[in-house]
Amino acid sequence: MDKPAVVVLFGGRSSEHSISSATAGGVLRAIDRERFRVIPVGITREGAFVLEEDDPDKFTLDPAHMPEVADNGTRILWPEAAGEHGLRVRQVDGAIDDLGDVDVVLPILHGPHGEDGTIQGFFDTLELPYAGGGVLDSALCMDKHFMKIALQAAGVPVAPWVTVRKREWSGDPDATADVARRAAAFSFPWFVKPARAGSSVGVSKVHGPEELAAALEIAFAEDDKVLVEEGLRGREIEVGVLEGRGGASDRASLPGEIVLTTREFYDFEGKYLGGDGVDVVCPAELAGSEIDALQRMALEAFEAVAGQGLARVDFFLSEDGPVVNELNTMPGFTPISMFPKCWIASGLTYSALISELVDTARERGAA
Repeated sequence: MDKPAVVVLFGGRSSEHSISSATAGGVLRAIDRERFRVIPVGITREGAFVLEEDDPDKFTLDPAHMPEVADNGTRILWPEAAGEHGLRVRQVDGAIDDLGDVDVVLPILHGPHGEDGTIQGFFDTLELPYAGGGVLDSALCMDKHFMKIALQAAGVPVAPWVTVRKREWSGDPDATADVARRAAAFSFPWFVKPARAGSSVGVSKVHGPEELAAALEIAFAEDDKVLVEEGLRGREIEVGVLEGRGGASDRASLPGEIVLTTREFYDFEGKYLGGDGVDVVCPAELAGSEIDALQRMALEAFEAVAGQGLARVDFFLSEDGPVVNELNTMPGFTPISMFPKCWIASGLTYSALISELVDTARERGAA
């Protein structure tokens, strides 16, 4: 019990449950056991907090059998009052076991109910230190509509878009035509995406007006607010950002690049299921001036949303310079994901990157 205790929290109620679980497998395998005592806590798709096995192999990313948090009958009992850090678990037979004090929660959750400020507010209320984004930046970046507004207000360029709400679109041809009229100034292709989802879930590439209705239907199945964006032309570049520690400035990683060969766009299959047609390259082949511009804008975007902990800033590098596509406050964090790859290329190991997030959270909690 002399080591700092880290709750690795994963799963969740969103459509990205399995990706979060796969990320947990990588984190559980790589976290520094010499420094930290690890408590794996899973959230089932129904929202139950359960004590999980400390077994990385259980959560290996397998396209044929995606990992999942099953309800094993245990229930995590969080501290009952602010200032208390004791964690307990109610076993299946009703017995309650003490798991000791928690020093940091590492919420590797993606999507609603985890990456949107809700779980962050819960831990703020309990006064439990946690890694990653806070309430404000998590909520802003989860909602692509408000994220774009915040970035625009700070002078950070974003792709042109219109926002469509479910109540405005009934699915009939007239409603679809009205959306098309609102986006008429955009050149094709368009991207239609849920405002509050990630991992390219519910995203479609639209080549003409005839494809818009089907794309809206797919996106509205994930969220009642949808963005129609102009598809920008340029290289797809991603930069990792880490919050500065001890009064130091925030840091930006070397950029990585998503290189599409035969795939239309970087969709869910290409990201996680080993689909052909995409290469993840880090570091990207860029001129020094391009690297400087991307890193500078990544830090500006992080500041614009009051970022804390970490973020991955996604760009299109056009002929006129970089344009921010989005920020992810808990980006894909498997060992093969872009965020770790960028920091590994910048000199941090995967294990050291996890330690960096935990140490930053501990410092913030102490302050």
